[in-house]
Amino acid sequence: MTRIAIRQYSSEHASSLAASGLHPTLARILAARGVARAAELATDLPELVPPAAMKGIDHAAAYLADAIAAGKRLLIVADYDCDGATACAVGVRGLRMLGARVEYIVPNRFEYGYGLTPEIVALAARQQPDVIVTVDNGIASVDGVAAANALGIDVVVTDHHLPGAELPQAAVIVNPNQPGCEFPSKNLAGVGVMFYVLLALRAELRRRGVYTQQTQPPLQTLLDLVALGTVADVVKLDTNNRILVAQGLRRMRAGRMQPGVAALFRAAGREAARANTFDLGFGLGPRLNAAGRLADMSLGIECLLTDDANRAWEIAQELDSMNRERRDIEAGMQQEALQILEQPLAGPDPSARFTVSVFNDTWHQGVIGIVASRLKDKFHRPTITFAPGDETTVKGSGRSIPGFHLRDALDLVSKRHPGMLLKFGGHAMAAGLTVRAERFAEFQEAFEAVGREWLTDDQLARVIETDGDIEDQCFSPEFVTLLEQQVWGQGFPAPTFCGEFDVLRQSVLKGKHLKLQLGRGSQRFDAIWFNHADSLGASAQVAYRLDNNTFNGVTRVQLVIEHAQ
Repeated sequence: MTRIAIRQYSSEHASSLAASGLHPTLARILAARGVARAAELATDLPELVPPAAMKGIDHAAAYLADAIAAGKRLLIVADYDCDGATACAVGVRGLRMLGARVEYIVPNRFEYGYGLTPEIVALAARQQPDVIVTVDNGIASVDGVAAANALGIDVVVTDHHLPGAELPQAAVIVNPNQPGCEFPSKNLAGVGVMFYVLLALRAELRRRGVYTQQTQPPLQTLLDLVALGTVADVVKLDTNNRILVAQGLRRMRAGRMQPGVAALFRAAGREAARANTFDLGFGLGPRLNAAGRLADMSLGIECLLTDDANRAWEIAQELDSMNRERRDIEAGMQQEALQILEQPLAGPDPSARFTVSVFNDTWHQGVIGIVASRLKDKFHRPTITFAPGDETTVKGSGRSIPGFHLRDALDLVSKRHPGMLLKFGGHAMAAGLTVRAERFAEFQEAFEAVGREWLTDDQLARVIETDGDIEDQCFSPEFVTLLEQQVWGQGFPAPTFCGEFDVLRQSVLKGKHLKLQLGRGSQRFDAIWFNHADSLGASAQVAYRLDNNTFNGVTRVQLVIEHAQ
């Protein structure tokens, strides 16, 4: 069941924001997201939480400054998703700007798996580094760090994932989520943590007299990469992350971005001059992720590191082709998943379950996470999809719903059923795991049992949260532009409105998108409902987003429907 709800907000905060000069409707929208004062909307870099507030960062800065002074060889070990790729590019570019000798490797996910494993350390050791720097991984790599230490290689961990019961014995750990860290913004992506390390390192080099304020390298040129990784990793856009993303978008809109980022905009058919978080999350991010999902993320990282615009465009086209292939694979897997779930042997209908776990021995490891996300959206259940691992294991990727902490759920399953999970990790909303193949059916039951204990009927009902109805004058390109100037994303959702409309005309585009003309009083609105082909009645309660649609030089407001009933 799906219901449309209206967000509550503080009228006092909305009035305060409006009094500061904000449009009254925008003030109400922001108040519903917890904004109390206009100062909380500041997006200037000096408003960032200072790096010194992060545990271990001063140690990391001093350690890296010493390593640079000694001419030590640094090797970044990256993760294979968009956050890992951008964090790697920020690390390589930033450390080189600050005088370091640095190279990188990004392990093939199908060969080496996730994190700094002993096997990856052995691979890294071939390059004879003095120091390994992890980005977007490492906090759970106890064995990998031990293997590096045994070879005489120091490890600097920069990560944002939740730690396990034991921390690795690294030379330095920088992670806002490690025990004892009082950094107030716990939602930094891996790329954000790496950027913070660079800020602290530059400050340390200033203290040592290497640079002055006037001669220091301009690390702000990396903010387009920071914004891309932050949005693509779907971390919560708290005040600190919104500053990082806003700064990155500002550079993109001004045309001051890395050649690879500009090429990805072009490949995605998006206008950098109007860049927003939707472009990063649904246009650029998937094209970078396609390399890590189907092949090797080193191609995506090369795109972000090259200063040759022609080479960047070549790679961006290759990434776009990979993304098309990924979409085809995903569509087939999703159809197969639905067929499996419809079989009597699969158990009760998904709507009668509390969780969904599904496996197919032909599925592609690199795409199961996206399929899990699609199934989670369809059934509104915590969902894990599995593909074959090695001869004795299956690998899963999961996505969750609000109120169900996926990593904690896997932790509970692991404790109740020792030896079933060989490894697992992740966040509240996304996680990965490896299960013994012969115990997969047992895992399904164990995961379902946790779902039945933790989830209520209210949590299993899909709720479309909206900002209610809006005045007629808000259906204007100017108001839509006003909305586009804010930074929306995970934890700070873009405005969705709702209202009653007459359905004047409707037709189906390309067999799967419902194109409509809606009416309210004397007003007429074009609307589209993507991936929905069922027609509506004469009138409907509609939840929608506003979008500016420009055709033949004329801009009109279009309603993008999220749900209608």
